[in-house]
Amino acid sequence: MRAIAKRFPGVVALDQVDFEIARGEIVALVGENGAGKSTLMKILGGIHRPDGGEIRIEGVSATIDDPAAATRLGIAVIHQELETIDTLDVAGNIFLGREPYRAGPLRLLDRRRMEQQAAQHLSRIGTAIAPRTIAGRLSTAQQRLVSIARALSVDARILILDEPTASLGADEAERLFAVLKELRADGTAIVYISHRLAEIEAMADRAVVLRDGRNAGMLARAEIRRDRLVQLMVGRTLESEYASRLAASRTPAVERTPRLEIDRVRTSRYPAVEASLTVYRGEVLGVAGLIGAGRSELAEAVCGIGPRLAGRVLLDGVPLAIAAPRDAIRKGICLVPEDRRGRGVIAAMSVRENITLPNLPAFSRLSLISRRAESTAAQLIATKLSVKTPSLETPVGTLSGGNQQKVVLARWLALGPRVILFDEPTQGVDVGAKAEIHRLIRQLADEGTAVVLISSDLEEIVAECDRVAVMHDGRVTGVLERSNCTPHAIMQLAVA
Repeated sequence: MRAIAKRFPGVVALDQVDFEIARGEIVALVGENGAGKSTLMKILGGIHRPDGGEIRIEGVSATIDDPAAATRLGIAVIHQELETIDTLDVAGNIFLGREPYRAGPLRLLDRRRMEQQAAQHLSRIGTAIAPRTIAGRLSTAQQRLVSIARALSVDARILILDEPTASLGADEAERLFAVLKELRADGTAIVYISHRLAEIEAMADRAVVLRDGRNAGMLARAEIRRDRLVQLMVGRTLESEYASRLAASRTPAVERTPRLEIDRVRTSRYPAVEASLTVYRGEVLGVAGLIGAGRSELAEAVCGIGPRLAGRVLLDGVPLAIAAPRDAIRKGICLVPEDRRGRGVIAAMSVRENITLPNLPAFSRLSLISRRAESTAAQLIATKLSVKTPSLETPVGTLSGGNQQKVVLARWLALGPRVILFDEPTQGVDVGAKAEIHRLIRQLADEGTAVVLISSDLEEIVAECDRVAVMHDGRVTGVLERSNCTPHAIMQLAVA
């Protein structure tokens, strides 16, 4: 890719960007949110058309007008946003548009062959998801595994992975890494986009860094280190929030006053299993566990998104009747969901509208919404969170993934919640934005908010939480105090 340019209304997304990759090479594409990584790869994948520049594949100039053209050229993309169709089964999602047929001119769908091949691709990445399972019934992490299986089924010459391990547990991520190494050995060119810099250090043959839509530098294998990557990404050194917290061995001054109590709650995923948790005022309680442990389902049951089959939810000792999300919001309980694109933002609405949506009565008089009041409040919180947007009227769907996440956070922080549950809040977020989110989480706790942090990133859990509850198959297998919370201790409880 040579001198690639791309502009959106009010934004120069790419400015004369160069990128190249060879057969049998893993190249990490790195940068802050909004640096242009996903846009560059969407051009290669046929989703966006460039405003300038040239693409050459095997030395031949290529025009990629749509995803079908990219597929014909042997390019497969695993996007950051989930791309499964909820009403189709897993096999149908994997082979969508490439379904096998039988009976010659009759063209009858060969379900048996499609399901057998789907099972093989799923097994390759170490998951036992049944091919006939309807995708909408899967967790976010399981849907991501289906997207990975779909990309692998294409047998691509160029494979692009945009935050592929987001929401994956350690075992699933390790299996994916093993598959990528096999593909590299077979000659596949792999573009790997991730904000998890440890993965890049372990996997990449080279790292190409973008900053503000331009090339910021390239690191060879021997030069790839976290400090070098960060300096190229942000133009300065950035002290690791993790390192400073771990080194400090902070003893939190948590006021042992129960704010949120989850008492023997049963969810639809584990209807026969009870889960109980207590979250104290001014505490960050981590919730860890493997994929399918029931963490997200428990959070959704607390907030009225998913069904609560049994049990109680108490706020400051008072039992709550929560039948829908609005009931939880009115009581000051908010959830930042894992699937920000599907459940966190309304992509077609503006930044302003997304931020103020849950609290419109505060900006209304005689049922008429004051746009000026909305804009003032939205600007204040957007500035506080450093949301990068051309204006408050920009549709959220045009922002980078990390800035969409900041808009989701802004929405709930503007309400001043008593309890806030974060489900994978730093998934797909760059190091600078991650540090900002961690500071906000700690600030919320210091102000007395009870914070629940659900994360698959064990380093994040260990560094950021005052206590850690570990789940396995729908039940809480143990709660670790900060003094004895280690990745090893968490994993022992996660597989109990």
